[in-house]
Amino acid sequence: MNPVLKVIYERKSIRAYENRDIPEGIKDEIIKAAMKAPTAGNMMLYSIIEVTNQSIKDTLAKTCDNQPFIAKAPLVLLFLADYQRWYDYFINSEVTELCKRMNIKMRRPQEGDLFLACSDVSIAAQNAVIAAESFGVGSCYIGDIMENYEIHRELFDLPQYVFPIVLLCFGYPTKQQREREQTRRFDKQFIVFKDKYRRLNKEEFNNMHKDLEERVFKSNNFLPGAQNIGQHFFLRKFNADFSKELNRSVREILQNWLHR
Repeated sequence: MNPVLKVIYERKSIRAYENRDIPEGIKDEIIKAAMKAPTAGNMMLYSIIEVTNQSIKDTLAKTCDNQPFIAKAPLVLLFLADYQRWYDYFINSEVTELCKRMNIKMRRPQEGDLFLACSDVSIAAQNAVIAAESFGVGSCYIGDIMENYEIHRELFDLPQYVFPIVLLCFGYPTKQQREREQTRRFDKQFIVFKDKYRRLNKEEFNNMHKDLEERVFKSNNFLPGAQNIGQHFFLRKFNADFSKELNRSVREILQNWLHR
């Protein structure tokens, strides 16, 4: 098999790590790979913070939905959507004066700029994940970093136009993690369409989740009150307290970004 595809196909989220450091040379290659990622207009609308302070790691383990393994990860990288650097550059380049001369409004970053920066972040983070995997270093995405915005803003001294999108934990996987079965994905027919979007019907949804039902829910071990997988995931994920906090936090981020 193509070695790049082998790395991609075999990668899985790793949440338990051996008690050994990642060599500095490999750390540098992981970050270098992230910075080689495709980026909108070659603007690199992201920043990366390597979290080395154990006290900060301990805090993140609590604020990111109580996940203790974060505090034990040998390498923790925070990926930030960052338009502050470009906005500061515009100011330092006297763009304000340019706008006055040309009689145009000096605009600030808006919603579209944030979404573009988020795309840059995601692509860079995935490059880092694949690079790490090629060295035998496992990784896990922590989307919960978008929760508790006020705490994380203060923790990392984030200015107005910087938004935490992805926290990545890295480490050498334990034997149990290496041997753990990879989580299966949905079949291509439910995800990939031609030319137009297509909504699925009830039968297709049942077929889409058939494998999951046979492997995980064969004993109907749903959350209390749930009678099928859809109801289970609604309670466990979509309507869970962490999801509500995520949406509250993102609203706060947007209000701050748009200076309302």
